[in-house]
Amino acid sequence: MITSLVTGGAGFIGSHVVKHCLQMGHQVVVLDDLSGGFRDYVPEGATFIKGSVTDETLVTALFEQYKFDYVYHLAAYAAEGLSHFIRRFNYNNNLVGSINLINESVKHKVKCFVFTSSIAVYGPGQLPMTEEMVPQPEDPYGVAKYAVELDLKAAHEMFGLNYVIFRPHNVYGENQNIGDKYRNVIGIFMNQIMQGLPMTIFGDGTQTRAFSYIDDVAIPISQSVNIEEAYNQVFNIGADKPYTVNELAQVVARQFGVEPNIKYLQARKEVMHAYSDHSKAHQVFKVAHTVKLNEGIGRMAAWAKKVGARKSKEFENIEIYQNLPEGWNPNKVHKVLIG
Repeated sequence: MITSLVTGGAGFIGSHVVKHCLQMGHQVVVLDDLSGGFRDYVPEGATFIKGSVTDETLVTALFEQYKFDYVYHLAAYAAEGLSHFIRRFNYNNNLVGSINLINESVKHKVKCFVFTSSIAVYGPGQLPMTEEMVPQPEDPYGVAKYAVELDLKAAHEMFGLNYVIFRPHNVYGENQNIGDKYRNVIGIFMNQIMQGLPMTIFGDGTQTRAFSYIDDVAIPISQSVNIEEAYNQVFNIGADKPYTVNELAQVVARQFGVEPNIKYLQARKEVMHAYSDHSKAHQVFKVAHTVKLNEGIGRMAAWAKKVGARKSKEFENIEIYQNLPEGWNPNKVHKVLIG
């Protein structure tokens, strides 16, 4: 029996990876602290452990007990824009927690460590972003992700730990936490529409992203351990065609049968245009096409209507308030949710 650890398996992408691993016949152990995920998102058949990757004692005990063949590391606090203001929290969760897993994977001779990184590592590079570019991350989230990538490379060269690194971007779909106002613009738009609130956009909405449906990301991630050609490689993964945030708002509103009601907020510091080339992933994982935006939004909208709106939670551990974007200060009262 193949045994796999999926960190963040109660979260959005992680819960889908768990589902596909179970379908491949793996025994799956999920480690998640439920800070961004939900217990009922964990597919039936997986073993759920509530806890954090930052808990070194717990991580060590799990590796001793289960003798994992594979590790899929998806646990992270992925609010890229907020990471400037929660630097210690970001590095503890996204970097130090990852090192706990890498250490144990080396000690227990894990066959492959699959890491979900991000195109945030690239920074404001040339477009489209390709795996050959030298990353220059602009925010602490991207810095942490790239540091883990470098550590995996070093662990492979020193100890022979095999890895596969994925750099997904702007992933959306069923099981997304639509109540998180700091990240995932599509979920934010849907949550706002269902509450009768305006869809809020930072800046003028001309910034572009390629929005990736969950199946185009979770399936290759789960299957990567079976493809030796993927070992010790880095892959951009996701949708190919970029859209402006304004265009996205139109598509989301249409799927809910409403006219777009948009409130523009002051622009925040972010990369204006971000999309990547996926030729390498298409070749290795034999991906023929990706789910088109209108189809993927339709699937997610149908799910969102069933689960209903979610109240947005304030992040209570802000470390730096200077230059904090409009609506992100938990010490101030706001009449609308923001994205």
